[in-house]
Amino acid sequence: MNERVNVKAPGAKFKDPDTTACGSRRAKVAFQGLDTLWVNTGTLCNIECLHCYIESSPANDRLAYITLAELKPFLEQAHAAGAREIGFTGGEPFMNPQMPEMAEAALARGFQVLILTNAMKPMMRERITRGLLRLRGRFGDALRLRVSLDHYDGAVHDRERGAVSFEKAMAGLVWLCEHGFSVSVAGRAGFGESDAELRSGFSAIFKEHNISIDADDPHGLVLFPEMDQTDDVPEITESCWDMLDKSPNDVMCSNARMVVKRRGAPAPAVLACTLLAYDGEFELGATIEESARPVSLNHKHCAQFCVLGGASCSS
Repeated sequence: MNERVNVKAPGAKFKDPDTTACGSRRAKVAFQGLDTLWVNTGTLCNIECLHCYIESSPANDRLAYITLAELKPFLEQAHAAGAREIGFTGGEPFMNPQMPEMAEAALARGFQVLILTNAMKPMMRERITRGLLRLRGRFGDALRLRVSLDHYDGAVHDRERGAVSFEKAMAGLVWLCEHGFSVSVAGRAGFGESDAELRSGFSAIFKEHNISIDADDPHGLVLFPEMDQTDDVPEITESCWDMLDKSPNDVMCSNARMVVKRRGAPAPAVLACTLLAYDGEFELGATIEESARPVSLNHKHCAQFCVLGGASCSS
């Protein structure tokens, strides 16, 4: 990676899709086939987190609510492409009034469904809980929910997400577990603690609240790396794969895409991944077929989250 060489003036990194600031050939990821199709349900959220990578808030509607009618063609495309999973993210997905119907459409088409949620008030509305229970009864563990808990310490979590947000999220998580849902938790690894320390802390609160999640299972407790736009991040070159002993096939954009509906756009678009919702360089077309092309790792998130962080939003 180019941290070993002198680079151009600050701001020169991540400019050219083919060449890094030091003149090396930028790494690209070839599309290996669709495993997970992500759907951004809209960027509106009931809370505003300090470090939200997509800047979701009660006021940010840059990505509009996608509708069931708009989703259905992409479900057919995903099925034809052999996808295994449909993931719903936001914003807070349960802010979208058609979230239960969209989940049902995906489940009925035979997909596994993963919904990312903060498990707070939007999810706990009676109409939503009733709909979730109906889906759980019909489709069982094909429906999964991943609850965001930044840290096992409520005070730390609340500094990121607002007062009493930990208490409310825990109440939603407990409700899901009590009703037999397949549940995982997403935490963050940016607090100066080791992986083992974080997992031990989460294990304690899971035990305290009778939550049947194994904190040592990386699928049960996902610890996402920090993404900070102010960090000086190394660019990923073609030679980095061997240096890091990693494969481009392990990176999320090799097997996933995301559908979004931009505010004011006539139709949804397909993006390279969940992390780059606003950058036009990563909009790959209007259909999954059009999006099936290589992705240049020309963004800080590509390095921080996917390659160096080794993370993926998919299950």
